[in-house]
Amino acid sequence: MKKRLLLALLLLPLFCLSQGKIAKVYNMVIGTRTHGASDGIYVYRFNIESGKITYLNHVAGIANPTYLCVSANNKFIYAVSDKSIGSGNVYAYKFNAATGQLDSLNNRSAFGGPLYVSVDKAQKNLFCANYQGGSLSVYPLNADGSLGEVSQVIQSSGNSINRLRQEAPHLQSAIFSPDEKHLLTTDLGTDRLNIYKYNATAQEVLSPAPLPFVNGNPGYGPRHAVFSGDGRFVYMLQELSGTITVYSFNKGRPRYMQLKSLVPDGFRGNIQAADIHLSPDGRFLYASNRGTANEIIQFAVSKATGMLTFVKRYGSQGRSPRNFVIDPTGSYMLVSNQFSNNVSVFAIDKRSGMLKPTTAKINIDAPMCIRFVPAD
Repeated sequence: MKKRLLLALLLLPLFCLSQGKIAKVYNMVIGTRTHGASDGIYVYRFNIESGKITYLNHVAGIANPTYLCVSANNKFIYAVSDKSIGSGNVYAYKFNAATGQLDSLNNRSAFGGPLYVSVDKAQKNLFCANYQGGSLSVYPLNADGSLGEVSQVIQSSGNSINRLRQEAPHLQSAIFSPDEKHLLTTDLGTDRLNIYKYNATAQEVLSPAPLPFVNGNPGYGPRHAVFSGDGRFVYMLQELSGTITVYSFNKGRPRYMQLKSLVPDGFRGNIQAADIHLSPDGRFLYASNRGTANEIIQFAVSKATGMLTFVKRYGSQGRSPRNFVIDPTGSYMLVSNQFSNNVSVFAIDKRSGMLKPTTAKINIDAPMCIRFVPAD
């Protein structure tokens, strides 16, 4: 009896560890621009412990799946398809995480030229931000993951000072606050951050917040944004100026705090800021800059104040780092370099947040967006 009790006590830590383990093997789902050799969405397997990357399969028949999102239960993948200037669709796929197989469910008109798609945690509604046309489309989701008929189309209006890029509204993203009480959209064309209240049970799930928008700096061009894990701060990346605006966020009201540049003083090259993410522990923020620089820029984040401190710039190991992702363990960053047709892989020092290039690489034509889905 004593031997059995001793064995049980010895095995208990192993049991608890297995119950709370973090996945070590992930599917990487990659959207592409299909004007060249790529013809759809590709799935690879990435082993966090070994760093090994293996091709699994891909699904064709979708033009320019330039942005993807994954449902909270990891069973569905959603993609926007920018078929031609000003028109596109939203696609729904059933995803088998064990095999990496994608099966088409259905698609709906995006009511514009879409660049971004997101879905709530409860799998009730999907949101599509249209760059061309400047509208936000909302779709109820069916129990099988498929898209219902559009329930709302919210049209933005206005322009800003850059006559080439800001002649009309151009929505770039639609992101939730961590508590999902608010949805924010970034509008490059009007230099605005729009704020909506979200009620999943209402007939029209989005309504303007008491503070419906905040104006950014004229000509800066808001692109993407990310919330701190506790929802207290918002970091908005601005494409045309290569800057990050830091806001505090309290009950749907952003308040300006700080402006940080991605480029050094005196920089005279072409600026095209693209993507922004926090490390899983929230201690570091990273942003990508395409154009002349082709860099990933690292900042340290103050947990108390949310303020940013510049740390370092890194070459992206390719041209035009449009999108990047950090794996959920915080061990690696993968960067989709659109114009050099490759995905580069960086190891992350978890203590310092610094990036180290690895020899791993995926050669794929015009990678646009990467998403991780646990495979084990």
